[in-house]
Amino acid sequence: MYETTYHRPNSIDEAVALFAKASEPRYLAGGHTLIPTMKQRLAAPTDVIDIARIPGLSGIEVSGEAVTIKAATTHYDVARSDAVRKAIPALCMLAGDIGDPQVRYRGTIGGSIANNDPSADYPAAVLALGATITTNKRGIAADDYFKGLFTTALEDGEIITAVVFPVPAKAGYAKFPNPASRFALTGVFVAKLKSGAVRVAATGASQSGVMRLPDIERALAASWSEATLDKMRISADGLIADVHGPAAYRANLIGVMARRAIAAAG
Repeated sequence: MYETTYHRPNSIDEAVALFAKASEPRYLAGGHTLIPTMKQRLAAPTDVIDIARIPGLSGIEVSGEAVTIKAATTHYDVARSDAVRKAIPALCMLAGDIGDPQVRYRGTIGGSIANNDPSADYPAAVLALGATITTNKRGIAADDYFKGLFTTALEDGEIITAVVFPVPAKAGYAKFPNPASRFALTGVFVAKLKSGAVRVAATGASQSGVMRLPDIERALAASWSEATLDKMRISADGLIADVHGPAAYRANLIGVMARRAIAAAG
């Protein structure tokens, strides 16, 4: 590796100030993307600003209408939270199936969403549940946040502080994992909101990253059941084709994972 300056700020304001002063800064949360890319010299920050230990940036708050997960909360803490399991059990299941134990103990929800890997699990939940991403500057609706591969609506230096999930009437998640990385070759999150609206999002399938599935949403809004999707044809247009399979393979996985997610949601 090369020379870089490591900082451990005690507040969000201090972190933002350090970011503004540096020439090529990067925030560090769990580090599961930044550290490997630095080792491969794909990233060369002059300053690494560790925000994972900032007081008040981790923890979970649950009300009758919302689950607020602060940005530095680990996947492990989400997976083991009884309060989250009672309010949105699909989130606990999703978090408990991310990576391996080492990843779950260190990785954070804020880091995952800020990085916006096209095969990450959390973006599907954020988009399907219509969550709000709260930063040190504003709140960003999920539909406005994801902008493409590794691209988000975050401005330079902006820090995610929490993700606010509305508690749905029911929700479920299913993914077909890469056996080595546990990233989703395709994952689908389905949600029926208390308003009656249905939202469905897929990760790992599209060339442009996490995406809504409006055809499936309309079908499930009319009839919430696995059988509703049995004869639905998923278009392969714009889906990923790689060493794991052609675009038609991802299209088939969307249908299969959607039905499994509905079954999990009940």
